[in-house]
Amino acid sequence: MKNGELVRLRNVHKRYRREQNEIRVLEGINLDVKEGDFLALMGPSGSGKSTLLNLIGGIDKPTEGEVWVAGESLGSLSSNALAAWRARHVGFIFQLYNLIPVLTAYQNVELPLLLTRLSGKERRERVALALRLVGLEDRAKHFPRQLSGGEEQRIAIARAIVADPTLLVADEPTGDLDAKNADEILTLLKRLNEEMGKTIIMVTHDPHAAQRAKATVHLEKGVLQS
Repeated sequence: MKNGELVRLRNVHKRYRREQNEIRVLEGINLDVKEGDFLALMGPSGSGKSTLLNLIGGIDKPTEGEVWVAGESLGSLSSNALAAWRARHVGFIFQLYNLIPVLTAYQNVELPLLLTRLSGKERRERVALALRLVGLEDRAKHFPRQLSGGEEQRIAIARAIVADPTLLVADEPTGDLDAKNADEILTLLKRLNEEMGKTIIMVTHDPHAAQRAKATVHLEKGVLQS
């Protein structure tokens, strides 16, 4: 992308149909995110934050407008091509961790790598590195039920970074945590941004969380506020 832009949205609209009604979620969004940015996306509940994050992460497509991420126009990709693009470029971090309860921490982190052509040895090295980066090497054999909420979220972050994605998208990553664990997760995200150069877009309603980002944008009723 030109000028170091990793994400570029131009006149993006998102509408859904519910029976006879058209629901307008996003209206004319223009947004640029440069490589290495840490952007907080704020706004009240129902303002369209998660929808916007889903468009940037390639989970959904715009009704109108263009979404360019990592040099690809996402609206023009087929479902299969979009899934392959997501696996290569995007690491997802959710509010509720989404760990698989019957898998160990190690196996949860390894999951994205099972879609790659890496050898078993390369997968083991990647998982060990990701667990080390989040400070949980000693929890590799634990199941999610044996971990605290903060540890579960750190395992989820390890899973998000294990394939070395171009972009991390985080949807309320501290929304289910107490203040101490939330602070640790935000410190970890800031480290990934500053030391590993990861580009992060984080949806949050928490001003304290947004302060950790390099920039903040506000969404109000589907419109970005300048």
